[in-house]
Parts: sequence; structure tokens; C-alpha cells
Amino acid sequence: MKQWKKNFIRTIPVLTGYLVLGASFGIVMQSKGFDVLWSIGMSAAVFAGSMQFVAVDLLATAAGIITTALTTLMVNARHLFYGVSMVDRYRDVGKAKPYLIFALTDETYSIVCADETLSNRDLLQITLLDHLYWIAGSAIGGGIGALIPWDFKGVDFALTALFISIFTDQWSKTKDHLPAILGASLSSASLLIFGADRFLIPAMLAITLALAVLKRVRKGAEA
Repeated sequence: MKQWKKNFIRTIPVLTGYLVLGASFGIVMQSKGFDVLWSIGMSAAVFAGSMQFVAVDLLATAAGIITTALTTLMVNARHLFYGVSMVDRYRDVGKAKPYLIFALTDETYSIVCADETLSNRDLLQITLLDHLYWIAGSAIGGGIGALIPWDFKGVDFALTALFISIFTDQWSKTKDHLPAILGASLSSASLLIFGADRFLIPAMLAITLALAVLKRVRKGAEA
């Protein structure tokens, strides 16, 4: 129990964030006609954070499998880099490895990377606790959405607010604003060209290409 208590304390910041964001997700799901069981099921089986918000509209509009797959890849592409950096850390975790890989989120990654002394049991407990926080938040949001008769108009702005918050935080922490400017500019251009229903994938592809070119140019300049 002492180990669980210690890992609970480590994850309190994640708890506060996940309960709020998870509840927002549950409310958004309810606003689109999906009951609380859908919210709990998706959070348990998908557990993809911001991608779950995007997936609500994909489900509601019966998006095709190719669109869904490409959108998921673009939104969660950063996890490819997380996975590579965790290869050695998760090499000897035993039977828990598939779950640890599945449930690795931004917040769990930050806790795990901050302390190299964590045991395999710590890794599993931290990951499981974070997952449960998100499921609990989703259940609370889904329940609130079902019990309280309110106007859901604008609730789905929670995802936009989340990305604005992340963007603002990243902007304030770095002096190099060119990548952010490229992202905002290319997204706006894609929105104008392709429209609100089709701009996401072209925007993500354009941003990925632009950042790759920028990185190559800067490397060439340093050489």
C-alpha cells in the first residue's frame, strides 16, 4: 500500500487534469448522442487523450476507416518518438509491456522520464492510475451530461481550448516561434482551401513536411 500511496502522490497533478478533461470528453460524447457507457468504453479501450475528442466527430459523421486512420496517425504521431525513447526503459518490464506501451500518454511519459529510479512496479502503477483517472473523468462527464438537462452548445470547444492552452504554453517556453507560426499559417491556409470538414489531414501533412524541410535547412546552415 505504501508504494501505491507514493505513486498516487506522484500522479496527483495528472489526476486533477484528467478528471477535468475526461469529464469534458464525457460531456461532448453525451452531446453527440453517445451515452456514458460509450465514454467509459472508449476511454478504457482507446485512451488517446485529444484524439478521443476528434474521434467523437468521426463517430458522429460515420467517417471512413482511411480518414480515421490518417487522422489518428497525424494527431498522435508524437507517440512514435515517445515509444522510441522508451525502448530501453520498457525492455525488461515483463508481461506488463503491452499495457505500458498502450497506455503511455504525454503526462505518464513526463512522470516516468523525470525519475529514472522507478521500478517496474512503479511504472505499472503510475500508468494504471493515470488510465483510471481518465476513465473516471469520462464517466463523471457522461453522467453529468445524462442527468443535467443543459444546453450542450459550445461544449465541444473544450478540445479547441485544450490546444490553445498547449500552444500558448509552448509559445511562452521557447524563443523559437517559427514552427508555431508555420503550424498556424498552414492550418489557416488549409482551412481556406479545403473547408472546415476536410482541412485537418492536408494541414497535418503540410505542417509535417514544412517542419522536416525547416530542420534540414537549419542543419545545413549549421554545417
